[in-house]
Amino acid sequence: MADGSLTAKRQEIALLRRLEERILWLASWTIHNANHRRESRDGLKVGGHQASCASMTTLMTALYMKALRPQDRVAVKPHASPVFHAIQHLFGRQSLDKLKAFRALGGAQSYPSRTKDVDDVDFSTGSVGLGVAVTAFASLAQDYLAARGSVKPEAMGRMISLLGDAELDEGNIYEALIEACKHDLRNTWWIVDYNRQSLDATTKDRMFTRYGEIFEAAGWTVETLKWSKRQREAFERPGGAALKAWIETAPNDLYSALTYQGGAAWRERLTADLAGEPDALALVGAYKDVDLGELMTELGGHCLETILEAFERASRDDAPRFFIAYTVKGLRLPFQGHKDNHAGLMNPTQIAELRERLGVVEGEEWDALSGLSSAERTALKGLVARAPFAIANDRNYTAATVATPTQDELLAAVAGGGDQSTQAAFGKVMFDIAARKDEFAGRVVTTSPDVTVSTNLGGFVNRRGVFHRRAHEDVFKRRRIPSAQVWSMGETGQHVELGIAENNLFIALAAMGLTAPLFGERLFPVGTLYDPFIARGLDALNYACYQDARFLLVATPSGLTLAPEGGAHQSIGSPLIGMSQPGLDSYEPAFADETAVLMAHAFDRIQAADGCSTYLRLSTRAIAQPERSDQAWKTGVVEGAYWLKPPAPDARLAIVCSGALAPEALEAHAALLEDEPGAGLLAVTSADVLHRDWTAAGRSRWTEGARRTSTVERLLADLPREAGLVTLVDGAPATLSWLGSVHGHRLRALGLETFGQSGDLPDLYAKYRLDADAVLDACADLLA
Repeated sequence: MADGSLTAKRQEIALLRRLEERILWLASWTIHNANHRRESRDGLKVGGHQASCASMTTLMTALYMKALRPQDRVAVKPHASPVFHAIQHLFGRQSLDKLKAFRALGGAQSYPSRTKDVDDVDFSTGSVGLGVAVTAFASLAQDYLAARGSVKPEAMGRMISLLGDAELDEGNIYEALIEACKHDLRNTWWIVDYNRQSLDATTKDRMFTRYGEIFEAAGWTVETLKWSKRQREAFERPGGAALKAWIETAPNDLYSALTYQGGAAWRERLTADLAGEPDALALVGAYKDVDLGELMTELGGHCLETILEAFERASRDDAPRFFIAYTVKGLRLPFQGHKDNHAGLMNPTQIAELRERLGVVEGEEWDALSGLSSAERTALKGLVARAPFAIANDRNYTAATVATPTQDELLAAVAGGGDQSTQAAFGKVMFDIAARKDEFAGRVVTTSPDVTVSTNLGGFVNRRGVFHRRAHEDVFKRRRIPSAQVWSMGETGQHVELGIAENNLFIALAAMGLTAPLFGERLFPVGTLYDPFIARGLDALNYACYQDARFLLVATPSGLTLAPEGGAHQSIGSPLIGMSQPGLDSYEPAFADETAVLMAHAFDRIQAADGCSTYLRLSTRAIAQPERSDQAWKTGVVEGAYWLKPPAPDARLAIVCSGALAPEALEAHAALLEDEPGAGLLAVTSADVLHRDWTAAGRSRWTEGARRTSTVERLLADLPREAGLVTLVDGAPATLSWLGSVHGHRLRALGLETFGQSGDLPDLYAKYRLDADAVLDACADLLA
């Protein structure tokens, strides 16, 4: 390298160091302001993780100011969010008012949030491990789009996760790693802040070797950033090898304790342990206490030269990278290395000492460049402006609207055919979509955790194929072995086959459901799994919805109705999960035509400005289909309920049913008409949508300026107040028990409150009181 270039590089590193100090300051001050200066009206600690921020500041400065390009996407370590917000403020993407209101209503969020923050958040983080895994599936989604020409080669970005080493205890990370290996993952960096401390204590020794072995076995390139430039230079001096060996073998807890105690403690311990190494003792003696402390703690993850060189090497290819960046938790703060520093906060005296040490002028704490000369300010502003990541003003894209199938088009797929199940109806609709030649069909992508066939997606996959960057022929087909599944595999495939890990399904749906804002290309993701196991991925489902990812989730089969499979496979509480999950409309149709209408509605909701994701709870039970006399039922299906059998004005009873138990409700209703000819039968397709609309209507006097009538209030107004309701659902009875509160009707709720067992439907429905006799008994109880 020419002398001029070397000098320029050194100058740039010096500027980056200066900038990194100011980012640390602004992050620390943001947390201090929230905890010590802002009025506390509830007496609760605000928090903010100053120590976790300090260990990540160098890495994030190198990443955002030099390595990142506009097309790259980052999942930020949750506890480093103040550093992220500080950097975004320097880029002009985060306001000072938001920083001042950190962790307050309307301020910068405690953890980066796509939906709650105003700055440039790519992936919400905070649920440990999930922000790591989503980058792998975002890379897969980018490959899917690139195979279709929707992302050009020069626009391919890296999907980057910044994570703490304690986060590597999360099992979902390794589930994602296995899936990434299957799909030949690329363009993904996971950067570990390896500070060897968790929330409670120091972590186990030598784990970095195990992590490296795991990731290398999965095909990743592992980069260990252990030593800083200053340390490497010291190790080259006489006695340096012995000093390096001491650090290599030092237990994590001892290293952390000495880091907290400082240079004098380092000298005392090293003098004792290296007593037989005269060159090493001379090397240690050559440093003043403060310099010795800095030498022992400035690890690779705090050295800009080391980090930037590693990032530059990694940028030469698209291989997945696993960086183990050695850091010190809380470096340069008064509690650096202390095992209790995770929730530590600097007091006013300590923050003042940091301000003075960094040269920030008192009273100008919110000015990140306070105290610098005019030339330094100009230089640092220029450095920020030249950062490749600063080029794009808006990285949150808007995708063009795609024409989706109408209700009538999808209804045609399930017309006729006698008895049908809702799961079979779903399969028929998907098979029909696969035959379409329009843009919508080309943007549908399906995925399932090894239950593609048993959830009725097989027909779609037969027609559209399996996605993989490397083509693979169907050997059974080539060898002329009969099989119902003819799955071609290649870049044109529209199904992503996953292993049997529900967390991966929901993280994949999160990534695919965010392609519109991340890449400017809308996909219509459809994911299927067995309803009993939706709870196994519930954290990841919540994570997907929190980011406003858009998809259609189909959970089938469900309930006690999955009779022979037994209690472990018979879902009970999933209707309540659907009701309680924000960002997700939950439906449980009973009939094939309801399923088709709801699928059309779900595809519309995926791209609506005020839309969300949709969850369909389906069944394998084939039942008789109703004759429709008009079109009004379609509106009721979407709104959550409609009268399948309207009540008479003087009705004393109404049966309310949801899902696969419609035959029992119809049987009981027919028998009830002999004594109660005015009885009604209400079909509920969504307790979730009904309940949310009802509670919103109750608030509307204050939120909308006038009291409005909800759908369920309007429907139940057809019944006299003294009438009774019997509700029936193959799930928790609480799903529908709230209906008695709408107008004060007396109510008996039937459903499941215990685990089921193997059996056939007549036996199980009778034992668990879900049959027509149970409904009639409940009706008699109300009348009595």
